[in-house]
Amino acid sequence: MRFMANLKFIDTVSREGSIRKAAEKLAITSTALNRRILQVEDEIGQPLFERLPSGVRLNTAGEIFVQHIRSQMADLARVQSQIADLSGIRRGHVRVASGADALRHFLPEAVAKYRRDHPAVTFEMTRCYGDAAEASLLSLDTDIAMSFAPIRAAHFHVAAGVRQQIYCLMNEAHPLAKHEIIRLHDCVGYPAILPNPLSGIRQLLDTALIRRNLELNMILVSDSFEFMQNYLLHDEALSFQIPIGLAGSVDTVVDSGITGIVARPVDTTDVPFGVIHIGYLKGRVLPVAAAKFLDDIIHHLQWRFPDETGV
Repeated sequence: MRFMANLKFIDTVSREGSIRKAAEKLAITSTALNRRILQVEDEIGQPLFERLPSGVRLNTAGEIFVQHIRSQMADLARVQSQIADLSGIRRGHVRVASGADALRHFLPEAVAKYRRDHPAVTFEMTRCYGDAAEASLLSLDTDIAMSFAPIRAAHFHVAAGVRQQIYCLMNEAHPLAKHEIIRLHDCVGYPAILPNPLSGIRQLLDTALIRRNLELNMILVSDSFEFMQNYLLHDEALSFQIPIGLAGSVDTVVDSGITGIVARPVDTTDVPFGVIHIGYLKGRVLPVAAAKFLDDIIHHLQWRFPDETGV
């Protein structure tokens, strides 16, 4: 919509931190974009950006105004979604922030199922952890967030939570593959591949290891679970995952999804359950498509983890 164009321009400049870079992204000249910014600043009666040698940065007035812009854009998207829904053909764009675990199997299946019923809906998936997922809701960059971490922000409205036990992954020929339950002290001495320190899995493991005064022989750190699992095919190493990041249901969770790799639960007396929180910005009315997708993934989680799902 034309009346939103200048607002979109301001938002893009704030994200890029440079008029030149924003102009390239928006396919207009830097001069024209700067003129638009000056027009808006003149109407407001305040400059919105600090001009720096390296680019531009929002000042206090700019931060307030950009938050208003993003709120307006989110409201417009919601109204457009509601109007489109009147035709009986659901349209819209759904933005989800999630850790790597849910992005592996769960969300691809959920999105594909949703789009079979509503092919006019598009999606944007962003990988991020804990604090970053919460921040993306506040900045209105995301509609729905899935976070395997304690919720720290008051603005995160938790629509559902799912308990998840930590699993230890290894080559099927690994000595620990014969164990039904893995204790943390069993893992000491074997090479270990651990996820990114920002991930909820890593934080649970680190806390448990400190509490029990244990140390793993960490040989690799990665934020790619595909890399970590495939590496296990070539080394007598251990890695860790939660059920939502593994193939199959809880009853068949020993199937890691990769031939030759098995998963065994870690004793919860060593590493307690963590919780995946699914939610959105408190007080925000989600667009129709996003609200329906949120309902769908909650129902899917309740079906897959019937004894572990709650609000």
